[in-house]
Amino acid sequence: RREEAEAPPPRRDKMSERKVLNKYYPPDFDPSKIPKLKLPKDRQYVVRLMAPFNMRCKTCGEYIYKGKKFNARKETVQNESYLGLPIFRFYIKCTRCLAEITFKTDPENTDYAMEHGATRNFQAEKLLEEEEKRLQKEREDEELNNPMKVLENRTKDSKLEMEVLENLQELKELNQRQAHVDFESMLQQYKDYEEEQKRLAVEEDEQEMKTMLEQAQARRLLEDSDSDEEPTQAPTKTLPKGKPTDILQEDSEPQAKMAKVECWERSIGKLSSKATLSGLVTTKRKLKHSTAHGTGAQNKPAGSGVARQSTEAAETPLPPGSRGLASSSLSLLGAYSDSEDSKSE
Repeated sequence: RREEAEAPPPRRDKMSERKVLNKYYPPDFDPSKIPKLKLPKDRQYVVRLMAPFNMRCKTCGEYIYKGKKFNARKETVQNESYLGLPIFRFYIKCTRCLAEITFKTDPENTDYAMEHGATRNFQAEKLLEEEEKRLQKEREDEELNNPMKVLENRTKDSKLEMEVLENLQELKELNQRQAHVDFESMLQQYKDYEEEQKRLAVEEDEQEMKTMLEQAQARRLLEDSDSDEEPTQAPTKTLPKGKPTDILQEDSEPQAKMAKVECWERSIGKLSSKATLSGLVTTKRKLKHSTAHGTGAQNKPAGSGVARQSTEAAETPLPPGSRGLASSSLSLLGAYSDSEDSKSE
């Protein structure tokens, strides 16, 4: 117990001693004696990467877009390199069906190449470039072994160049001709043409409306003439020049009233002419005889008054227009009223 109590406390390393950059190597250190790990050349590593391009799975048709993250396995391709640079292969799994998809690096084109398990999308430009490279390589191989092919290709190239220059010259001339075109005048001409077309269309519409209204008026006059007992052919009136819609404002009632008045006059006779009434109505004449003659007149029978009145009416001259109406019912009514007045006297 005393020994334990007398033992010194444990040594505490300082912070500066734990963070040294130089290690201590003993004098008898031999690095060749350190054993080396023997790892296989095709060893695979698990890495985290993103899809370098858009692809579609061949198994299920799932689209895998560029930038999608995967836990992939990485390995070095054996017996393949480009200018001393190794080529790596990556294994990923489809997100839907878990099918294996592989692609590898392509340092020659600074891109990635699809191997199997999927198809790359949107690579039309790349395919076109590859086709151009292939054609160029075939041409070079042919020219290398056939000097006549070189001459033929040069002739084709010169002919193609001439055609291109001719097309370019035509385009330049066409642009120069279009540069002198006055677009404002063209627009003004087109505007005037449109206005003329609109004016002609309006005139045609007005003319058609006018003809339709004339036909309607002629039909109306024909119907009015058919309604009378003795239709009279009314002369066709020429419409005054004006707006086609003025006929709608005319009053058609006076024509109907005139037709009714004519029917009334033919059946009964005129009532408004003063000449006919002057022949029908007679004024009372004052007696010029003396009272003696008056007493004698009273002693006369009643029938003498009617006879006298008829004679007076016969003696009074009638106007020339009223002879045809003397035998009408109104003339008889007037004679009867005069006879009653003479009786009362």
